[in-house]
Amino acid sequence: MPVGLIALALGGFGIGLTEFVIAGLLPEVAADFGVSEASAGWFISGYALSVVVGALGLTAAVTRFERKPVLAALLVLFIAGNLISATAGAYWPMMLGRIIAALSHGAFFGIGAVVAAGMVPPSKKAGAIALMFTGLTAANVLGVPFGTLLGQAAGWRTTFWAITVIGVAALAGILALVPRQAGEADTAGSLRSELRAFRSGQVWLSIVVTILGFGGMFGAFTYIAYTLTEVSGFAASTVPWLLIVFGVGLFAGNTLGGKAADRNVDRTLLVVLVILSVVLVAFAVTAANPVLTVISLVLMGGFGFATVPGLQMRVMKYAPGAPTLASGANIGAFNVGNALGAWLGGVTITAGFGYTSPIWAGAVITLAGVAVMAFAAAAAKRREQRPGNGVQTAEEVAVR
Repeated sequence: MPVGLIALALGGFGIGLTEFVIAGLLPEVAADFGVSEASAGWFISGYALSVVVGALGLTAAVTRFERKPVLAALLVLFIAGNLISATAGAYWPMMLGRIIAALSHGAFFGIGAVVAAGMVPPSKKAGAIALMFTGLTAANVLGVPFGTLLGQAAGWRTTFWAITVIGVAALAGILALVPRQAGEADTAGSLRSELRAFRSGQVWLSIVVTILGFGGMFGAFTYIAYTLTEVSGFAASTVPWLLIVFGVGLFAGNTLGGKAADRNVDRTLLVVLVILSVVLVAFAVTAANPVLTVISLVLMGGFGFATVPGLQMRVMKYAPGAPTLASGANIGAFNVGNALGAWLGGVTITAGFGYTSPIWAGAVITLAGVAVMAFAAAAAKRREQRPGNGVQTAEEVAVR
């Protein structure tokens, strides 16, 4: 295992913590600023939408630069955003900090995925991407629960100060451990050549699957603190420990999903998304039962994150000549899904459908993702079976 993957995972840990820890602290943040649950939810939706801007805008702006210095610069931006959040005295300064931190998110994971894939042989690319995203899952297994505990005990601002320190450590790790040449062989000649990737219908289908497949899980997760306390009957003090359970599922799903995707991307994604849909429906039906809720948390996290390596690898597969911008765009798509799920969940709560309604909304979004994935897989299979477009050619494209 290249040691540089650990540095990328460390950066992913800090960024993942910034994205997800707010869900566990949402009641405290809402109370501090005197806003509703739905208004506080915009700290999540606004972050997600800003990730999209950064994933597309920043990634496009840096396609000609060496990737290691770009990753370091993105972490500096991340650190600045969290400093603003830690010191915010009102709703809108807090939102500004979230936006600034989010701008680094999409470009970091998009470029980082290309760098990670460039560190290993072609047959291990999905596994390398999964290892980088292990930082994201570790943020949920360890960072989010303990960040929530810290925020509940010492104030939510303390959590953002801690994230700032983690950002500094991640920056040092990138500078020290990531090889300068990693992934540079895939560098596109120009922004125009990168944009050609979006002529592929499969790239667009992959992005839509990312939005719907991941958005369904995240929509259910956004208001999970309210579901656990108001529906399942858990005390607020137990939420951090329940988030550990959710995080264990994320970690297992990300690892196993990466290994499965290295064997067959489309089959893995289709099977996982179908199971995720079933899990979300079961969770919504049984959320009042504490024992079944714990089981649902593990399964939701596991099958939700089992999609991540495959979704990222698929969009890179169909954009072999321009992996950087396509990879960044797909990271943006993850966060469009996050924003969609969080927004729709807030709408259902505001409409009076209760704290299980975001889970039902997530199930519907995921089912739509299943339909698009099935269409995309069938179209790809037909194309590979055409004369001159055999399976070998597709495999060669996948690893370029």
